[in-house]
Amino acid sequence: MSRSRRRAVPFRRTVAAAILAGAAAGPAGCGAEAEYANAPRPPAPINVTAAITDERVRISPRSFGAGPIVLIVANQSRRSHEFTLETAGGPGGPPGIRQTTTAVNPRGTAELKVDFEPGSYRLSVRSQGVRPAAIRVGKPRPSAQNELLQP
Repeated sequence: MSRSRRRAVPFRRTVAAAILAGAAAGPAGCGAEAEYANAPRPPAPINVTAAITDERVRISPRSFGAGPIVLIVANQSRRSHEFTLETAGGPGGPPGIRQTTTAVNPRGTAELKVDFEPGSYRLSVRSQGVRPAAIRVGKPRPSAQNELLQP
């Protein structure tokens, strides 16, 4: 009986040491001490539509708050056009954006995804006879933080 008792004591010590080591490493592995900034979500994207006619570019709505948008362009003219969205500021101003679609055929559509900052923008095509449209982007829209079923 004394032989089995001698073997059991070292085994118990080994198991106890392993449990204590695991308990000490557990909180360190969880990252409980790390802090981070919980930034709110951006505003939910909105759809803005534009139409190219033989005379002009039309957009609806013409003003909205800053944030992500999906710009859907429909070519209702008789020719193919490349549609350009750019900052309306002149030379020497702050750097802006410039995005151009591929050629949009008559009765065709294109899409641009843009994260707008407050300011003025211009929507145009290269044709001389088609007047551009202007849009005004106001203060940022509210966060979509508390909106359910958002991606």
